[in-house]
Amino acid sequence: MQVKNSEVFALIDRIDAHFNANINNRYLRQAFTGISIDSRTWDLIESLTEKSSHFRLQGYHFDELYERIVAVARFIHVARKEVAPHLRSRLSGGPGSAGTDRVIREMAVNNFASNLNILSDLLNALFQKVVELDTEAHKFETPVFKRMKEVSEMGRYLVDK
Repeated sequence: MQVKNSEVFALIDRIDAHFNANINNRYLRQAFTGISIDSRTWDLIESLTEKSSHFRLQGYHFDELYERIVAVARFIHVARKEVAPHLRSRLSGGPGSAGTDRVIREMAVNNFASNLNILSDLLNALFQKVVELDTEAHKFETPVFKRMKEVSEMGRYLVDK
């Protein structure tokens, strides 16, 4: 079954807009080099945050959607542990090192933790909606989220500890 729910796509759009404007922007992007996120995870994040129009037409399979949700959750977890504590030192020089750009970069740095929390909340709302749809679609069989091992890590990935 394919997910073509308008609420799901609205949440994906909000995640896309927030992620690209407040986290993966030109002022912060260089801080993500060298963190423990593999290329497959980055590809899954990109396919949710930048290429969702492709899926609008055909819909997502539940397992595809969960993979992407878990990838973004993993990013949030790693960003909180590896990036946030050392964000300023990771951003030496580069874009935003002078003038107005410096002020915007400082704002991005100062709001990074809050923006990760907002992303986490948006992602959790998406996850809850997909679980609801998955459960409805699989009334007489095991929902997809119960068959995917890493989905059980969502709580750990999204909680700021």
